[in-house]
Amino acid sequence: MFDIGFWELLVISVIGLVVLGPERLPVAIRTVSDWIKGVKSFSRNVQNEISQELRIQELHADLKKAEQSKFEDISPEVAKSLKSLKEAAESVQHPYPSQSDNARVTDTTSGENTSDKTTDKKEVDR
Repeated sequence: MFDIGFWELLVISVIGLVVLGPERLPVAIRTVSDWIKGVKSFSRNVQNEISQELRIQELHADLKKAEQSKFEDISPEVAKSLKSLKEAAESVQHPYPSQSDNARVTDTTSGENTSDKTTDKKEVDR
């Protein structure tokens, strides 16, 4: 990265030893290495974000091309996924029955069941 050879590294360590002393040199080395790790992780995060944004831009461009061609030249896999998305969108647009409608259906079915039970009891009593 910095293209530092063995002799340059040796000179830097001797100067650091003379300036900082043997007691503070390990702390300084740890601090510098932490800074380097921080810079590396920051640059890695920036690279990942840029690559994600580029992928998103490519997908938008592909989608616009597909819209312009009115989905005529798409692959069968894409057509299948498009069909499933359309079906999902249609199913979301249909409203579900309200709870009061469901309650009426349950009341009528439960009423029928209770009347059957009472007739069964009358037959047993005879």
